[in-house]
Amino acid sequence: MTQTLTTYEIGVGGIAQRFHVAGRGPVCVMHPGGPGVDWSYLRMPLVEEFVTAVYVEPVGTGESGRLASHPHGYTVQAYVPFVHAVVQHVGAKFLLGHSHGGLVAQQYALTHPTRLAGMALYATAPCNGPDLDAVSGRNAERIGRRPRMGPVLQALHAPWPETDEGATANLRAILPLYFDDYWGHEARYAALREAVRCWHVSQDGEVFDVRDRLGRITTPALAIAGAHDWICEPSWSRRLAEGIPGSSYVEQPHSGHFGHIEEPEGFAAALEKWILASHG
Repeated sequence: MTQTLTTYEIGVGGIAQRFHVAGRGPVCVMHPGGPGVDWSYLRMPLVEEFVTAVYVEPVGTGESGRLASHPHGYTVQAYVPFVHAVVQHVGAKFLLGHSHGGLVAQQYALTHPTRLAGMALYATAPCNGPDLDAVSGRNAERIGRRPRMGPVLQALHAPWPETDEGATANLRAILPLYFDDYWGHEARYAALREAVRCWHVSQDGEVFDVRDRLGRITTPALAIAGAHDWICEPSWSRRLAEGIPGSSYVEQPHSGHFGHIEEPEGFAAALEKWILASHG
């Protein structure tokens, strides 16, 4: 049964931070990917059966505020004060970060080492930049040889638009690349593709890399990867689980970048087991 969703707004340094709450159980703040992607794709109805899910609407997107004085400064660190304000406000013990949100979660754990009982690092990596790009680039070229993927690959290689409308159109164009088998399940995924939105935010080419600091993270993590994720392939999640003390790894065999959508039951079961072990 779908849980009721309630929207809240707090101020962080004079900037509006919206978030949406649904579910029951231990409180977990959910940070979506991007940067600049609408939060709603991350909603997890099965997870809401055992977790109070607090979905962050990141600054720079939707009805949250904008970093007016730093329009090109949406760095990983810039999101941390907003996440912390939400964590404090709702009394969360857990943080889930998907994709780019996983970078934010890692930086949060380094900045606030004693605040959380655990974090779920979902379809993410300990870095962005050249190393991640090289691996994902090879994966994209391989996947791009499949039927109907040519136009998707062309859109991926096109310059990223600098308008919200252009960013949304480009994200929709490349979205099939992020699933294990988009075209085989198009009827199931098409509504998400048509609904997803993106806002143009810039990190000024920031390279984020905590590979040499994973051992300093004291918040135990559950690293979750899709076996067929092209952009954050499983090797990155295994590195997170191996590098962060007390962490574990789960791989979803039939998922790409969106395991909570592609294999929702398996995703929820893995998260519930981890939450119960961490919370007990």
